[in-house]
Amino acid sequence: MGMDDRDGWIWLDGQFVPWREAKVHVLTHTLHYGLGVFEGIRAYRTPAGPALFRLDDHLERLFDSAHILALDHGFERPALAAACRDVLVHNGLDSGYIRPLFFLGAEKLGIDPAGTEVHAMIAAWPWRAYLGEGALEAGIRIKVSSFARHHVNVQMCRSKSVSTYANSILATREAKADGYDEALLLDTDGFVAEGAGENVFLVKRGVLYEPEITSALDGVTRRTVLELAGEMGLPTGARRITRDELYCADEVLFTGTAAEITPVVEVDRRRIADGRPGPVTRELQRRYFACVHGDDAGHRDWLTAV
Repeated sequence: MGMDDRDGWIWLDGQFVPWREAKVHVLTHTLHYGLGVFEGIRAYRTPAGPALFRLDDHLERLFDSAHILALDHGFERPALAAACRDVLVHNGLDSGYIRPLFFLGAEKLGIDPAGTEVHAMIAAWPWRAYLGEGALEAGIRIKVSSFARHHVNVQMCRSKSVSTYANSILATREAKADGYDEALLLDTDGFVAEGAGENVFLVKRGVLYEPEITSALDGVTRRTVLELAGEMGLPTGARRITRDELYCADEVLFTGTAAEITPVVEVDRRRIADGRPGPVTRELQRRYFACVHGDDAGHRDWLTAV
């Protein structure tokens, strides 16, 4: 079943339309030039019913992304928050992945988008193991890509923009063609930036390190991990990281809404430590899933009930 051939409903510009009828014109500006922004949000089953994880943080980033790219729109954040909840109800989902998107219409073509209208859509569907069945338990193998992450003045890296992901696609296709599960990108100075769709951390001598996020996205799951690490009493730091530091790390992990917290057990055919997910990663996973499933009373403010 393709993504275009499903039962269900999609929220489009304030109205719910049948899934198969949620279409745009082939001359839609964003389709040709890539100017658009989006979010990925997860909803989880909890004892109190379905709940979206850190909805407000995701929508804040969506609106910030639009502002960075000068996508002037008339949508209000409370209306989109309600629509994110409603799209789960309309599709009968008690868990799933929610995709809000701002895109430009087909009023005109040309590099200058002036005169086009900003549209919004929200879809939701079941989506489980983003990096493959067993990835959360056994870990994944990654490859440093031959493609670099954008320089900060090439692509606005704080914006979760549609066009950024062409770079990610190139890196992921290369990694998978070489037999790996995912790609890791360096920045244009040769230092570790992030995964193709994930932030990256390493553990060394009891400290959790991340790259400076100059060329990387400020991930919502990344922020969650840093807060949970603080509660564990685990020291954290951000600095430039070289690829060979990953090879010699005690643990490496990817974080992201889709990837959740995924252990990395091999980089460029170098085994990480003993080649198994480490204790810090396991404890962060445990705490993370307690939060998203509503079992951590201290972080129920991160959940928005449907």
